[in-house]
Amino acid sequence: MSSAAGEDSSSSRKGKEKEEDGAGGAGESHREEGVAVVEGEVDLGDLYGAAAGWVEARTSCPHLGTMPPAGAADLEGVPPPDSPCSRCHHPAENWLCLICKDVLCSRFINKHMLCHYQEKGHCLALSFSDLSVWCFGCDSYLDVQAILELRPVYEIAHLLKFGEHPPFRSLEVLELSSSENRSLSSGP
Repeated sequence: MSSAAGEDSSSSRKGKEKEEDGAGGAGESHREEGVAVVEGEVDLGDLYGAAAGWVEARTSCPHLGTMPPAGAADLEGVPPPDSPCSRCHHPAENWLCLICKDVLCSRFINKHMLCHYQEKGHCLALSFSDLSVWCFGCDSYLDVQAILELRPVYEIAHLLKFGEHPPFRSLEVLELSSSENRSLSSGP
């Protein structure tokens, strides 16, 4: 967890404490359903980012070159999403290593995917729970919609899990969305 996320959490706690103490006269802030309100205005900082529980995935990653090319043989080797951890055989919360295709459990079970990264340096993994992609090297989620190298393995995992092709946004929509996010975050 980043220190920024920790700071957001503590500032949220302070707002919550004010609300619980009954403080918050005219002109002061209080919280409504986890969102800071100052004189009737919503603090947009609480609606975006870690304070809202939402994390923006990266649209690039310097570790993508460690993945093998997405050839037909590699994609045929993607195990089904209900595969157990290859070390402890736990049936849930498992991740697929995008480098060697090993299936290992999450840090919330027995941490075998994390150990695999620490032992082998394989930093890219796809969650069989929600099909998100994590880079241990970047310590971040990766946007499978925006990163073309991730699309083939994501599509196979989606087909195996749901029996249908995933809906992909067009690159034009992704570029427009990215430019809008940059302009919103840069402020006036």
